[in-house]
Amino acid sequence: MPEDDLLTRDMAHAPGQNQAVPPEVATPGHAMVVGVLAALAGLMFGLDTGVIAGALRFIGTDFDASPRTQEWIVSSMMAAAAVGSLIAGTISFRFGRRRALLGSSILFLAGSLISALAPSVAMLILGRIFLGFAVGIAAFTAPLYISEVSAVAQRGSMIACYQLMMTGGIFLSYVTDGVLANGAHWRWMLGLMTVPATVFLIGCLFLPDSPRWLMMRGERLRARKVMRYLRATPQQADREISDIATELTRGRSEGFTFFRHNANFRRSVGLGIVLQVMQQLTGINVLMYYAPKVFQAANFGASAAGWATALIGLINLVATCVAIVTVDRWGRRPLLLLSCAIMTGSMLLAGGLVEYGGHDTVAQIAMVGSLLVFVLGFAIGAGPLVWTLCAEIQPLRGRDFGIVCSTFTNWATNWAVSNTFLSVLDTLGEAHTFWLFSGMNALFIAITLFYVPETKGVSLEDLESHLLAGWPLRDLGARTLPQGGKVSTNPSP
Repeated sequence: MPEDDLLTRDMAHAPGQNQAVPPEVATPGHAMVVGVLAALAGLMFGLDTGVIAGALRFIGTDFDASPRTQEWIVSSMMAAAAVGSLIAGTISFRFGRRRALLGSSILFLAGSLISALAPSVAMLILGRIFLGFAVGIAAFTAPLYISEVSAVAQRGSMIACYQLMMTGGIFLSYVTDGVLANGAHWRWMLGLMTVPATVFLIGCLFLPDSPRWLMMRGERLRARKVMRYLRATPQQADREISDIATELTRGRSEGFTFFRHNANFRRSVGLGIVLQVMQQLTGINVLMYYAPKVFQAANFGASAAGWATALIGLINLVATCVAIVTVDRWGRRPLLLLSCAIMTGSMLLAGGLVEYGGHDTVAQIAMVGSLLVFVLGFAIGAGPLVWTLCAEIQPLRGRDFGIVCSTFTNWATNWAVSNTFLSVLDTLGEAHTFWLFSGMNALFIAITLFYVPETKGVSLEDLESHLLAGWPLRDLGARTLPQGGKVSTNPSP
């Protein structure tokens, strides 16, 4: 019997809508499979982020590109990603999360082909712009989609899976760059990205629409059908549909209108923006985009710099696996605080080694060690958890707008850092640049202590209820308002 008929039969014969459905409809693993398919967007993000690090020196030689031109080749993708993240909200809201991911997969494929075949710097930048649009749309949509299809107990791990895919993509691109570096085959480095782009495109064809998006469109029957597909029992699915419906009845202001009229929504948007700025100011993308140059500036040979860069990618991947295992056990705040503390100390040490450590083998090994510890610190907390939190703290009827703001901020800050790093490095010197990033990470600790909530095990609907009731940001995940906590005034939407 078709699923539509099965659903209609259930609803007709069960006023409570809690009749059992066949095992093939109610399989707990479906949500995980769907989440992993959506997380392939992170793989593409990582591949296109990491591949340029190894290809850049050969591109610079072939096209006789100056350091400033190389900055534009790298940062053009980030600028386009910022624009892509702005239009992603409209695309995701009007056409659905699934179609937004499908569109990004097509852009990934087109951008990879253009970049690999580019006859000039201008055409290469055009290909990078296509990739940037794809990344901007996917980086907005994938964590949002995953947060909306995942069960509460697995939500943190599933969103962190996006970050795992991204770090896996970075590592694979570093390895590919290393294999192809001997022949300076930068076109193959860029062209191989078409293979995972095709896999991602095919995977998107099998994704269901988000039940929360369907509910916002008033398609409760379809939403219930999808939710029953994603949850272990029909009772659990129906309860979530009921919770979503309750949240939607509180008001239907959308996007900027909701932002203008609701002070509490402005608080969650502001926190998302601050978290994304701080993530980029940790210094992580300096290593992702320019790792070989950083190591060569620290007196590493070209070959040694390449191996050190690949090792960074491996540590990033392994540590992200640790984050996925622990995020729903330890919680967001403890991991984020530990992450920021590790990054603060390792950047402080790296600057000291450059300034006072000398140029012998011991100093070089210590330098690699400090940067590996930095990457480890980022990957267990600031990397996956910022995306997780930004997807969790926004209320349903303003979620698209809120995540657009935070994602745009991520890419705008990413562009600013990647477009100026070589110039900043030349002006301040390597040691002072590392110390600057150390200071930014120390500031991140303070922001986490005072403003970041613990969202582990808390439903999206409860987080929204607490936010719109005016609870302090840090207490949004609490079961009850802590003694002495103050509720802020919230103008009616």
